[in-house]
Amino acid sequence: MQVEIKRLGHKGDGISEDGIYVQGALPGETVEGTRDGDRLQDVKIVSPSADRVKPPCRHAKACGGCALQHASDDFVAQWKTEFVAKALEHHGIGAPMEPISTSPTQSRRRAVLHGRRTKKGVLLGLHARAADTLVSIPECQLMVPEIVAALPQLERLVELGGSRRGEMDIAVISTELGLDVAVTNGKELDLDLQFKLGAFMQESGLIRLSWNSESVAQITSPYLRFGHAKVVPTPGSFLQATEAGERFLVDMMKRAVEGSGRVIDLFSGCGTFSLPIAEFAEVHAVESVTEMLDALEKGWRLSEGLKKVTVETRDLYRQPIRVDELNRYDAAIIDPPRPGALAQCEEIAKSDLKTVGFVSCNPITFARDAKVLLDAGFLLEWVVPVDQFRWSTHVEIAACFKR
Repeated sequence: MQVEIKRLGHKGDGISEDGIYVQGALPGETVEGTRDGDRLQDVKIVSPSADRVKPPCRHAKACGGCALQHASDDFVAQWKTEFVAKALEHHGIGAPMEPISTSPTQSRRRAVLHGRRTKKGVLLGLHARAADTLVSIPECQLMVPEIVAALPQLERLVELGGSRRGEMDIAVISTELGLDVAVTNGKELDLDLQFKLGAFMQESGLIRLSWNSESVAQITSPYLRFGHAKVVPTPGSFLQATEAGERFLVDMMKRAVEGSGRVIDLFSGCGTFSLPIAEFAEVHAVESVTEMLDALEKGWRLSEGLKKVTVETRDLYRQPIRVDELNRYDAAIIDPPRPGALAQCEEIAKSDLKTVGFVSCNPITFARDAKVLLDAGFLLEWVVPVDQFRWSTHVEIAACFKR
C-alpha cells in the first residue's frame, strides 16, 4: 500500500493522515510498503522530500543512536524549534523564540556503550533501533574522535570482564587529559580481574577506570573545566553532552542572571553553572548527590578569583527549597532532570525572586513548569532551543523568566 506522510512524530517516525507510522520517512513523502498494524514495513520511498539527504554516517541505517540523519540540518532545526513552540502553546504560552543552537558533528564527549562476549569474540557498540541487537560503530560521526579511536581498547575491556549472559555498560567521558571510563554490569571484581584490569590500564591509554562502582585504577586526574575551575567528576557523572553545548548553556545562564549578587543553583550537579557564575556572584549549589557536590566544592577551593560558593545536599523533589530560603537570593538557576521541577517551581512562584534562568531537557515538563511561573507574575523573556543531541529527536531549552 501507498501512504503520504503528513508529519513527524516525537520519536522521529513519519506519520500518515490515518495514523500509520513509517520509520525513516519525512513529511511530504509518498512511501509504499506492507501494513503491519499501525506501522508500514519493507518501506520504499516513492516520492522523496526535498529535505531528504544522504546520511553522513555509514552506520545510520542499522544503529539506533541517531534517528534523523536522513533529514537535512535545516529541517531538523525547524522541527525541534516547532516542537518547543508547540509544547508551550499547549499551555497557552507564547514566547520570543531565538534561533536554535546546534552542536557540531563529532562532538559528543559523553557516551554509554554496550558490550557482550560472544562465541566468536566480543561485540561493542550501540543498540539497533528498537532492538536489543548491538551495532558496531567504528566510524561514528557523533562521538568525539578520542572516543572512537579508543573503541578497540574498550572491546578489550569487554573481553576481560564481559559475559555471554548479559550486557555490560561502558560510560565514557572525554576529559582534558584523556578518557574516563566507568563500567557497570561487568563481572565480579575479584583479585584475578583486578590484576588483569590493572595491567590493561598501564597500556590502554585510559586515565581512570571504575568497575561496578569500585575504583580500579587512575593514571591521572580526569578533570573538566567549568569556567576557570578544574573539576574532577565522580565516575560516570552527568555532564552536558558536548563542550559546545555546555558553553552555550553557560553563556545563556550568565545572560539570565547578569547583575545578580547572590544566586542559588538548583540541581547543580558538579558545578556546570555554579562555578562560571561564581566569577561574578556568590552561589549556593543544591544537588541530591553528595559526591557531585564534593567535586564541585573541591574545584572551587582549588580555584582563584571566584566568589564564595556553598553547597547543600538535598533532594529537591522530596524537599524543595522553600520560600523563606529562596528570598535570600537575587536569582535562581534551575536545571532539573526530565520529570521537571513542579514542586520547586511552585515555591519559586511564591517567593520574592525576580529572575530565574531555566535549563530543561524536556519541552513538555518545561512548559508545565513555565506556566506555574507565568501565573505568578513572571514574564518569559526569551527561549532558545538547544540541540546537543544532534540527529536525535531530543531537544533542550535555555530560558529566562523575569518579574
